[in-house]
Amino acid sequence: MRARVLLAIVVAAGLAARGVAPRQPPSSASQDPQIVRLWSGQAPGALGGRDEDTPTLAVYRPSNTTGPMPAVIIAPGGSYRSLAMDKEGRAPAEYLNSLGIAAFVLKYRLGPRYHHPIQLGDAQRAIRLVRTRASEWRIAPDRIGMFGFSAGGHLASTASTQFDSGRADAADPIDRVSSRPDFAVLAYPVISLTESWTHQGSKTNLLGEAPDHALARRLSSETQVTSATPPTFIFHTNADTAVPVENSVAYFLALRKAGVPAEFHVFKNGAHGTGLGQQDPALAEWPTLLANWLRASGVLKETP
Repeated sequence: MRARVLLAIVVAAGLAARGVAPRQPPSSASQDPQIVRLWSGQAPGALGGRDEDTPTLAVYRPSNTTGPMPAVIIAPGGSYRSLAMDKEGRAPAEYLNSLGIAAFVLKYRLGPRYHHPIQLGDAQRAIRLVRTRASEWRIAPDRIGMFGFSAGGHLASTASTQFDSGRADAADPIDRVSSRPDFAVLAYPVISLTESWTHQGSKTNLLGEAPDHALARRLSSETQVTSATPPTFIFHTNADTAVPVENSVAYFLALRKAGVPAEFHVFKNGAHGTGLGQQDPALAEWPTLLANWLRASGVLKETP
């Protein structure tokens, strides 16, 4: 049955004009996250044994939730060349913890040292690992999502459109489970790698200086959406000049065409890389809109 699709276009400059103070999302108590390697030995395709060759998850678990709770794997942005681990990693992880959601910040491998499919392999492995250890971490295995910012949003949308159910005969039990996220959250995501509004830095770092056009099209997530793509929440600003909002519009329209439940919020103002938007009275509302969507979508079963 085709799912209902919501489109919310938010023009929020009026809040700033009236001097409304930013709404601070609650955060959990400060904690040192547990760091978990995605592979116990050397990661597939690794070019060495340094930190940059070793993908990991930083595990943030809420202290006031017994579970089974939802989980979100966060992919920070950075043009596939660096990772904004604080603004687009730790901060959203602590916010999700405040909602009773376990969060896992993904340190994935980067260009130009690594190109596709390494980054997608890291994301898929992260989803499988969290699903495999769901009982240990008190997680609901059918409520595991992917949350990506900017280039991390491209990675999250790629994981949402290019997944598999696992290999039953795999020697590694982690590879036997599905890599499909149950829902996705995209914040000012890179989506297309072929259009005029493509973020060229992300494309080059992911695919190299002279990528094959067919590969670039396959990795343009708006071309890969099907009815199996998970429900998705999208946030962007109309003023974003680094990664134009056309990226999110194209993905939303593809979701709509495929009948995938989606909610899309476009704010009038705000530069690229705002994170949770707490520096701006208007943008500070978007984490609350996300929390509302998580509840309405059944990801959050109850308020902690």
